[in-house]
Amino acid sequence: MSTRTLLRGGTVITSARPGEVLTETDILIGADGLIEAIGRDLSVEDAVVVDVSGRIVHPGFVDTHRHTWQSVVRHVASDWSLTEYLAGLHSGLSKYFRPEDTYTGNYLGALEALDSGITTLVDWSHNLATPAHADAAVQALMDTGMRAVFAHGGGAKQWGAPLPSPNDHPAADAGRVRDQYFSSDDGLVTMALALRGPQFTTPEVNARDFRLAQDLDLRVTVHVGDGYWGKSGPIRKLQADGLLSDRTTYVHCCTLGDDELRMIADSGGTASVAPDVEMQMGHGFPATGRLLQAGIRPTFSIDVCSSNGGDMFGTMRTAIGMQRALDNAPGVETGEVVERIGLSVAEVIRFATIDGAHAAGLDDRTGSIEVGKAADIVVLDDRSLALTPLNNPIGAVVYSAHPGLVRDVFVQGVRVKEDGVLVGVDLDALRASAAASRDYITGQMPEAKLDGSWHPDLAAQLS
Repeated sequence: MSTRTLLRGGTVITSARPGEVLTETDILIGADGLIEAIGRDLSVEDAVVVDVSGRIVHPGFVDTHRHTWQSVVRHVASDWSLTEYLAGLHSGLSKYFRPEDTYTGNYLGALEALDSGITTLVDWSHNLATPAHADAAVQALMDTGMRAVFAHGGGAKQWGAPLPSPNDHPAADAGRVRDQYFSSDDGLVTMALALRGPQFTTPEVNARDFRLAQDLDLRVTVHVGDGYWGKSGPIRKLQADGLLSDRTTYVHCCTLGDDELRMIADSGGTASVAPDVEMQMGHGFPATGRLLQAGIRPTFSIDVCSSNGGDMFGTMRTAIGMQRALDNAPGVETGEVVERIGLSVAEVIRFATIDGAHAAGLDDRTGSIEVGKAADIVVLDDRSLALTPLNNPIGAVVYSAHPGLVRDVFVQGVRVKEDGVLVGVDLDALRASAAASRDYITGQMPEAKLDGSWHPDLAAQLS
């Protein structure tokens, strides 16, 4: 049986160029998982043909920041403030995760992402209590068959009180994981460091943490500009210490100064916006528009999956809706007519694909449908009336699509979701494992109520 695949006759959103849509177009996927050819009526004799005529075909989404381990306690934080989240998760439930719970959380959360058309995930893994927790997190990502970046983020010692933390990133474990799993950067799963940055560490610790990233030759992802303490000038501090880099992704950026955004742009750094969590937990308004003005291409983050949904469709809608509201607000006050909307759907879908791949350091491999790139591809179902008639495919994806329309997903040419069903996943066993982990973790804190009615004793938890 042939190992080549031909997707026949789709409506292809390429993300290679802004707004590019190819109609009635074929995509030939080679045996190596790379895209061999794109065009109409390709003549291929030795390929498995998948008829995608009438369906939207687009690059797999890229989520540039997700705390995937939290999936087993999903929605416990749906009504929590940032302070309640820090107390309830970081000082509360997180300490009860066993390695097997970390595995289940990562496996569940990564498959949720894959099921909804996210083919690349930056797993911001900052609950690594022991080396066994790190091993479990990595193994879970590898077992899903998706493309992922395991961002090693330390554990409770680094993220617990007091802050700013005097505790270094666990260098020995990060080095071990690098050597054991990621001696090569060519696999589907690669590695980065999830550092706390100058908002959460002392200057000396921050400098050592960033030096560790250089020593291990790893990209960095770091929270900055989230909430009131994000106004403390974290980017100015990084610049003063010579730590800004084009290999760093800055998460949130909501309350950074305009000068700090320009510093990121001048350094070639990238940014990750998590609009749902930022608005819920008081980080500030999502920085999408301000980043663009500074010359930085935003990317998208699901972030706290213990709070909000885990798919890119909802995130795109939140982001574009919020930015359009901000853009329109001055005209509402002054009566000035807004002749043209500033942020287009074509820009937004690139934030979710090729720009995200760039922030993950993977844009040479994924993020767009182009010859020579990996076939990380999503096919949407055409049976939904929400997409009928198909007048503006990019607008349809941003405003009307949802996870239930994700019919087929390919990662490196492998069909990991077929006709609406994840391939090779025992869903009953996964649901049972997730429930068992949830029951164990919450059983250690009987006062915790998963309906959101429990509010942690903040003073006790954060002291």
